Amino acid sequence: MAYLVVFVLDDPTQCPDVLRAWDEAGVSGVTILESTGIGRLQKVIWDDLPLVPALRDLLGTRECHHRTLLTVVRDEETVDRVIEATQRIVGDLNQPHTGFLFVIPVVRVLGLDRARKQGILGASNSAHS
Repeated sequence: MAYLVVFVLDDPTQCPDVLRAWDEAGVSGVTILESTGIGRLQKVIWDDLPLVPALRDLLGTRECHHRTLLTVVRDEETVDRVIEATQRIVGDLNQPHTGFLFVIPVVRVLGLDRARKQGILGASNSAHS
């Protein structure tokens, strides 16, 4: 069974190191999104928001940028290697200011083998095909 690994990286400066570690763990492609969470908004900001804030009210506050990394891997062994590699770079994910990682079983994957063969998922696809 395939798995979707989603990792919200707290410190964007660690992204290149995480990507290298994932490549070494057998990941052949990663989608990277710039993301912002509301979890770190200061209490003062919450006090200034209306009772039912609009999205623009939240986005108008100080932003905390993160990187969200998504990849589909073929098996649990690769998932385990990805988690270990991630924590080797950012530290224990149960500690604050490291990130948030979750894994979802994927019932069906289309295009993964084609993308690997064509080299469109990453620079090192041929090493992991």
